[in-house]
Amino acid sequence: MLELKDITYRVSDERGEKTILDGVNLTLDERFVAFTGPNGGGKSTLAKVIAGIIQPTSGKIYLDGEDITDLSITDRANKGISYAFQQPVKFKGITVRDLISLAAGKQTKVSDACAYLSEVGLCARDYIDREINSSLSGGELKRIEIATVLARGTTLSIFDEPEAGIDLWSFGNLISVFEKMHEKTKGNILIISHQERILNIADKVVVIANGKVERQGSREEILPALLRAPTCQVLTDKL
Repeated sequence: MLELKDITYRVSDERGEKTILDGVNLTLDERFVAFTGPNGGGKSTLAKVIAGIIQPTSGKIYLDGEDITDLSITDRANKGISYAFQQPVKFKGITVRDLISLAAGKQTKVSDACAYLSEVGLCARDYIDREINSSLSGGELKRIEIATVLARGTTLSIFDEPEAGIDLWSFGNLISVFEKMHEKTKGNILIISHQERILNIADKVVVIANGKVERQGSREEILPALLRAPTCQVLTDKL
C-alpha cells in the first residue's frame, strides 16, 4: 500500500516560486490506479515524486507502512518501485537483451528475454541484439521499456502514458500485459493516462488538476462526470 501525506512540491525561477503539487493526500492500494486530468496539472510530477526521481518540498511517502520519503530512486527501486517514462531513455552501446538483464537483476536467458519482448508485441529475433539508440522508433522504445518493467516484476509499477507511440499495437494487447503483470507480481500498477480505454480498466481513478487531487473514486464514480465535461479536456482518443 502506498500512502502520500500532504505532498507539496515547489520550484523557483526568476519569476518567483511556483507550487506544482499542493498538499496531496492519497492512499493507493488498488490493483490498477489511473491518474488523469488536464495537461500541466501535476500528474507526472506526482508520479516522479513517488518513484524518487523528484524529492518533495514537504510531506511524507509511505510504502507498506515504511517511510520512504528520503530514499533515493535506487533505494526505492530496490524496495520494488519501477517507473516507465513517457519518453523512454536511449542507451547507446547497450543491447535490448542487456537492458532486460539489468532490469531483471540477473543475466537473462535468451528464451526469457524473447518471451518478454513477445509479450509487448515485438518479434524477439529482430530486437534481442539491437542497441537502445536512435535507430529504434518511439513506439519500439516504449514497448521495450514496458518489457523491462515486466522483467523487473516489481510490487509498484508506474507507467507515464504507456499508450503513447503504440498505434500499431492493439489496446487489447497493452491491457493484457498489465493484467499478466499483476498476476505475476500481485503488486499495484499506476498508470498516467488521458485515454478512456485505459481508464476503463482502472479500479481507482484519481483526477489531478492545479497540483491537487480534484476527485478520486472507482471508475464507475469518476468516468461518467469526465465524459460529460463540455470541453472534453481530460479524456482524449489518440489511437
